[in-house]
Amino acid sequence: MISFGMSEEQELIRDTLREFAADALRPIGRECDETSSIPEDVLQAAWELGLTSTQIPAEYGGGGEARALVTNSIVLEELGYGDAAVALALAAPSQFANAILDHGTDEQKKQYLPLFCGEKFHMASLGLLEPGPVAEPMRPRTLAEPKGDGWVLSGQKSFVVLGDQASHFLIFARNQDRVDAFIVARDAEGLTISEPELNMGLRGLTTVGLELERIEVSAADRLGGEGGCDIAELVNNSRVALCSVLLGLSRAVLDYCVPYTKDRVAFDEPISKKQSIAFRLAEMHIECEAMRNLIWQAASYLEQGQNADAQARYARTYVNEKSLWIADNGIQVLGGHGFIREHPVEMWFRHARTLSVLEGTAGL
Repeated sequence: MISFGMSEEQELIRDTLREFAADALRPIGRECDETSSIPEDVLQAAWELGLTSTQIPAEYGGGGEARALVTNSIVLEELGYGDAAVALALAAPSQFANAILDHGTDEQKKQYLPLFCGEKFHMASLGLLEPGPVAEPMRPRTLAEPKGDGWVLSGQKSFVVLGDQASHFLIFARNQDRVDAFIVARDAEGLTISEPELNMGLRGLTTVGLELERIEVSAADRLGGEGGCDIAELVNNSRVALCSVLLGLSRAVLDYCVPYTKDRVAFDEPISKKQSIAFRLAEMHIECEAMRNLIWQAASYLEQGQNADAQARYARTYVNEKSLWIADNGIQVLGGHGFIREHPVEMWFRHARTLSVLEGTAGL
């Protein structure tokens, strides 16, 4: 029998993360946006929940729990509900570690996975996106030119999460007729890390650009070694993670609008009694449920080792469009209040707008 419900363990994890998001993330969202920073104690508190280390095998110092991508989507939805900027900061080291865990050689696992099992927050990030009008991860402009037993990397990357404090980067580059990922240390000769980028939304999340000027990497730095890795799977994992954060953000907008419409009185009655408002809120709820089904389907395919190219693209296209629609309607529901800082909806709209165009327009 097919079940769309959560297991008892997933419900426990959801409730734990929901409480953490409400107590630790939601109260600091506006401050992070205004100061363009995330408090270190918040990152450390989240780190101590074991979001990364618990899924790393015990032989590398982790908790040894099996990876469950549907459960990870539930976690990211709750973190995105608290604050999307902080959610992406917390997801970044897990994406790097999981790439090593799923695709790395034995030597790469032994070298890098223990970094994510310590007591202190450790940052490593993906160099996936690139500057320009179209950022298609499967067609990077960054080049990996063969040189002896290694490669020379040249190109640019953008929107590298917490790149100012990352110890390593996983750089996606075109290697002749294929795409590969290469591990690059922050002190690599030829690597320049830009000043923090100025983004419309997610301003609390520090992102940087990378300039790669003929960086030499060895065969040991190629993710997966001689055989390389499944880049499409890495991209699909990233897309599902972003969709999960956007879903949490969309839920936050809806849950903020519902009580607002009950308290806001116009023409002697709450605006929630107006059909135009009530129907709009109902549609927002329906879209959240539809997004979750698409996200869980893509995550389930990935969890079972099946090709999830189509499912991840369906989720990405639909979630990008509908999350922005929900955020825009949140502003419409609040009217003039939707544009002022007293309410968080304008900030959430900016977050949704930024997240929805990271890979270019939804139809690409």
